[in-house]
Amino acid sequence: MDRVPILKIGDMLLVSIQIDLQDQSVLALQEDLADKISTTGASGVVIDISAVEIVDSFIGRMFATIASLSKLFDAETVVVGMRPAVAITLVELGLTLGGVRTALDLDRGIKVLDSLTAARNKGASDDDSVRVTG
Repeated sequence: MDRVPILKIGDMLLVSIQIDLQDQSVLALQEDLADKISTTGASGVVIDISAVEIVDSFIGRMFATIASLSKLFDAETVVVGMRPAVAITLVELGLTLGGVRTALDLDRGIKVLDSLTAARNKGASDDDSVRVTG
């Protein structure tokens, strides 16, 4: 079984899926990604699916599961490069990919992650500035 490489770039992880997705490879990706987020402390994950030509309902649900899993490790997820045929298939299957942000390409995906991270960091610094004294 081919493993999907996970690259660390700054404080984000890049997953570029260049293989035909099978159920086992998606499950392995889910496990590998959780481990990598945990060990690196990455704040975001970009999943590039521009080479993916077809998806089924299991793989579509796994993208949503990966996003939820990433969120548990305090990381945002953006899926980029979705082909029109893949988008149509997901809609036809009734999959909304709840919690998964999308962007047209890698550049835009990184910008989305940057803005999410900046907003989260601003919220954290706002929380830090409120001190309870008593």
